[in-house]
Amino acid sequence: MTAFKALGLDDELLQAITDMGFETPSEVQEQAIPILLEKETDLVALAQTGTGKTAAFGFPMLQKINSGSRTTQGLILSPTRELCMQITNEMKAYGKHKKGLNVVAIYGGASITDQARNIKKGAQIIVATPGRMKDMISRNMIDISKIEYCVLDEADEMLNMGFYEDITEILSHSPKDKSTWLFSATMPREVASIAKKFMHDPAEVTVGSKNIGSENVSHEYFVVGGRDRYSALKRLADANPDIFSVVFCRTKRDTQKVAEQLIADGYSAGAIHGDLSQNQRDIVMKQFRGRQIQMMVATDVAARGIDVDNITHVINYQLPDEIETYTHRSGRTGRAGNTGISMVIVTKSEMRKIKAIEKKIQQEFIKKEVPSGMEICEKQLMHLANNIKDTEINHDIDAYLPSINEALENFTKEELIKKFFSVEFTRFYNYYSKAKDINQKANERDYSDDTGSVRYFLNVGGKDDFDWMSLKDFLKDLLNLGKDDVYKVDVKDSFSFFNTDEQHKDLVLAAFEDFKLDGRHVNVEVSTEKENRGGRGRGRSGGGRSNRSGGGGYKGGGSGGGDRKRRSSGGGYKGRSSSGGGDNKSKFSGKRRGGGGSKPSGGGTGGRRRRG
Repeated sequence: MTAFKALGLDDELLQAITDMGFETPSEVQEQAIPILLEKETDLVALAQTGTGKTAAFGFPMLQKINSGSRTTQGLILSPTRELCMQITNEMKAYGKHKKGLNVVAIYGGASITDQARNIKKGAQIIVATPGRMKDMISRNMIDISKIEYCVLDEADEMLNMGFYEDITEILSHSPKDKSTWLFSATMPREVASIAKKFMHDPAEVTVGSKNIGSENVSHEYFVVGGRDRYSALKRLADANPDIFSVVFCRTKRDTQKVAEQLIADGYSAGAIHGDLSQNQRDIVMKQFRGRQIQMMVATDVAARGIDVDNITHVINYQLPDEIETYTHRSGRTGRAGNTGISMVIVTKSEMRKIKAIEKKIQQEFIKKEVPSGMEICEKQLMHLANNIKDTEINHDIDAYLPSINEALENFTKEELIKKFFSVEFTRFYNYYSKAKDINQKANERDYSDDTGSVRYFLNVGGKDDFDWMSLKDFLKDLLNLGKDDVYKVDVKDSFSFFNTDEQHKDLVLAAFEDFKLDGRHVNVEVSTEKENRGGRGRGRSGGGRSNRSGGGGYKGGGSGGGDRKRRSSGGGYKGRSSSGGGDNKSKFSGKRRGGGGSKPSGGGTGGRRRRG
């Protein structure tokens, strides 16, 4: 309490702090609150999830606004519905002694008219997701022309979810002289660019180093074959009987599938992902907070709203596409001074990602073996023994003891112990007694990596002004797939790789059957292992290669020329050559005839399409 008072907070807020039992401010609160209270300034604060960021911007905003006015003075943008509601509840708790305070949450999946009605009553602070906020501004349901403070919370995640344009549009309706406070766990290029665009000479607060993981979290990885991921997940859960965890999958489909498998196998599990209704999400989250669910299986986006203390483990069933996302995942555990463990289940082909994450978070991963069946049986047995030892005796059973003693009188103490433990132990023993070792050995090849996933080669890259995010968005829109359905996007200088599930293979190949970018034919093909390691051998002029691009190779220009099946025409990448009938009005064009590219620089003539 005294420590919070020293930060400059007023009595109304200090009373709320006492009510909530806070004693000492976190590091980000200690650094940010005095700066924001002392002067009107923009601020960039980098701190891990679970370090108390909401209070770091919440207390200063509450102290500075006029709760006696009905004008909207503060706006907080956050990436997901769950996080939006969570911040709203926390802001209400922090400001419960401020008379007349009205904090309103604005998010999709709920009645827009109800939310507009709450705003009309006079909301000094609005907490919103970008999509719904933009929608309500366009309908003239919200006026933010007089806000004095704007918070971009979890800025890296908002940008990762593609909200850059929405945020730009929203902020264009706000005053230029407002104070903008940006809070983020990591500082990728996109966050730095938004800070530069919307902020003037911001103060900076960094807790730890940029993009570094929490020191309270230890990181472990387990190398298995692709087909053994689920078996590894079950063993890790069984080897930690008191586990209270979030299990991360890459797609909504995998999230639902893994959760259903766990439930079918008798685990207390649930799923949270974007396809659930708000009511379903609320029910699942209530069960998780009440520990009725021990293993919450989640996508990265849905997990942004999981702010639950005492999570013991984060299990990465699949690694995320972007390294920064791992920092967010592992930040779900090791919160509020507790320790936690982040486990990663990987195949041999994903080992390079472990090294990249180590470099980013500046922490070392410990290689561990997936426990054997007998190790798990021993752990479960001792867990049961300790539970019995710590159980308080219920004397309500005293009346039944004579009958119980009579039923068991022919057994010795040792026999009774064996029988009692066999009730629980036999189930595990029968399951694990003949269980194989699923750890992947150094000299053992895994033929099952990414089972059900297809990797593609695409002949566009960084030189076509793509990075992983813009290419992912382009593919998602072109193929009409969800954000999670295109993954492992890897952009090189002149070509790229990406993955989809096997079920989308025909769709992908058909979409690029006759497709142009800047007048140049864009080809996609299923990648081989050799191509995955760098795509060598692609820069050849003339026909040849299964690239099926008739023209010259990379930087080639070169002459046109036929090739198998597709017979696409025109020169190779850098040449963007060849004359011919390609319509070049649009950057992206599909099903066009003729070969021609833009920027002629020598090259072949346009050939005929397969169906031309």
